[in-house]
Amino acid sequence: MGFHFSGCSSSELVDIWSDSSFNDSALNKIYVISASTNYTQRRIWEDAFCVELTKHYVDAVPSYRSFPDAVPDTTQIMDAVTLNGFNGVIVIRRLPPEIHAQFLQGYSTTEQRTYFDRRRSRFVTYYKEIEHSGHIDSQKVDINSIDVWTINNDGEMIWSATSKTVEPNSGQNIRMEIAQLVMTELANRGIIVSRR
Repeated sequence: MGFHFSGCSSSELVDIWSDSSFNDSALNKIYVISASTNYTQRRIWEDAFCVELTKHYVDAVPSYRSFPDAVPDTTQIMDAVTLNGFNGVIVIRRLPPEIHAQFLQGYSTTEQRTYFDRRRSRFVTYYKEIEHSGHIDSQKVDINSIDVWTINNDGEMIWSATSKTVEPNSGQNIRMEIAQLVMTELANRGIIVSRR
């Protein structure tokens, strides 16, 4: 798959999977967990998803409110979910980035040059062929995994996708962009309600 986004950063969802047998009511209370070990990044990711979920009438709670110092483990998550009546969990994990390299072919251009010839007392124009050598162009692609779980049947994954962002510039905007892409997909599949 080639990435050739121009201008500012753009994200896309790839490898989208959805459980076709999911036919429960839309999730309306979701626990949001970022698995980032970076204290600040974790809060920013969780807040971005919570903001977008509330636009879809979902009661969304970030895990850092209950576990401010570290990402909760499986037992802590299950206890929090049971105690607070959540019917869904979203987990966001950062994956190792990819570097996409492509070879850009060399090319030639013709440039016009003009100079004053003193012997002839006039301007002379000539054309020169300029060779531009080929080179390798590389792009960094940030990757995140987003999984959605339902609490039914002792916890089942019902949706999963990978986000890819080429040459990310503004982290805050990218997180919101990814959260919006995810919500659109979840709403289209009836996992959360559509915005009215």
